[in-house]
Amino acid sequence: MIPRTAYDWAITVFSPDGRLFQVEYAREAVKRGTTTVGVKFKDGVVLVVDKRITSRLIEPDSIEKIFKIDDHIGCATSGLVADARALVERARIEAQINRLTYEAPIQVKTLARKICDFKQTYTQYGGVRPFGTALLIGGIDASGPHLFATDPSGAMMEYKATAEGEGRSEAISYLEENYRENMGLRKATEMGVEAIKAARKGREGKVEIGIVSKKGFRRECKNI
Repeated sequence: MIPRTAYDWAITVFSPDGRLFQVEYAREAVKRGTTTVGVKFKDGVVLVVDKRITSRLIEPDSIEKIFKIDDHIGCATSGLVADARALVERARIEAQINRLTYEAPIQVKTLARKICDFKQTYTQYGGVRPFGTALLIGGIDASGPHLFATDPSGAMMEYKATAEGEGRSEAISYLEENYRENMGLRKATEMGVEAIKAARKGREGKVEIGIVSKKGFRRECKNI
């Protein structure tokens, strides 16, 4: 019988039961990442990330987990930060290419699909590895607000509210119980923060908040 480790040697090798172990390991990196929450409201999307500062010597503002992609799109990350930065730069380039080519802002779904197509190629070729990060991509376009979650495998799904990272289960449970359609910005922000609190299990600290609406993208930090 061939041991499981034999199927870890290359990203392109399936195990007999149809699994790509390197992709599963990338998902484990996401599960160990900071808790990240996205909530869609009637006029946009709120993204909330637990800063998870592990030392009082760290400058809190130096930890960035929420990024502006374009004036109408932002994203939050969970997992390997360096991998996330590479994908954020890719997303920014795709957004600008769309503006230069079509003289119009890119649709949120189009951007999410392009990033997922890029991530999926890193599961097919030797000499590379999957990105060990999940992105929550939130934005607003002509069809309204949208929130997408992307997976290391290149899969994507649109949500009304979702979470990634180590506290995903607790945050999802809170969101499923409390989410309501057509919420305003304040209620959606409170819900995102409360979901982070549920995942923290009483631990205090800072959160980073990103808001995407018709007014554009803005980011702020607060203690909870």
